[in-house]
Amino acid sequence: MSGPVLSPPAEGLENPIARVKWLLAPSSRAWLEAAVARSDLLLIDHAHCERKAAGVALQLMFRYPSDRGLAEALSPLAREELEHFERVLELLERRGIALRPLAAPAYGGTLAAAVRRQEPQRQLDALLVAGLIEARSHERMALLAAHAPDPQLCELYGELLASEARHFGLYWVLAEERHGRAATVERLQQLAQQEVEALRGPVSAGEALRMHTPGVDQGATACS
Repeated sequence: MSGPVLSPPAEGLENPIARVKWLLAPSSRAWLEAAVARSDLLLIDHAHCERKAAGVALQLMFRYPSDRGLAEALSPLAREELEHFERVLELLERRGIALRPLAAPAYGGTLAAAVRRQEPQRQLDALLVAGLIEARSHERMALLAAHAPDPQLCELYGELLASEARHFGLYWVLAEERHGRAATVERLQQLAQQEVEALRGPVSAGEALRMHTPGVDQGATACS
């Protein structure tokens, strides 16, 4: 059986929007093909991802209540994530697809386990992990916006890209402001390697596919 038909450009996966400096390896064509084949399932997972992203921002605000600057930055981010959730939910409803629970992939838990438990390292790691997840979401949505044959999905993912890019940029700024550039750069390099390792392995098929399941180019170097 032939794989899903990707919309142009079909020569490789080159897409300038999808090349994210935070990420040490790009997503693979195999992941993209699986995502296109199960676009409705991925849309359900995307809704859950947007809601979780809002929760991450709120959790950081509650964990550091005396940091006014953190709250001022993350409160609008959380609202925007919930707006994205509502937009994805609206598209699901228009398509007659019910939002249902999905088993979470190991990706988020693997990155959470890498967060150090003592402050101030805990805050630095939490900000960078949140940023890495946003960066990977941005990269994969950019691929879907460029290659998915469904015009509605291309439009949805394309219109969310700018805000997703702001989100991982904001987490970088918050980390650097509080922990300095040198410490932020060094730790980001370490966590980015963990992020790639969490996505190595065979691409999940069928009901196991998620926005953050394995599927990166093996042996790829950092995006420029």
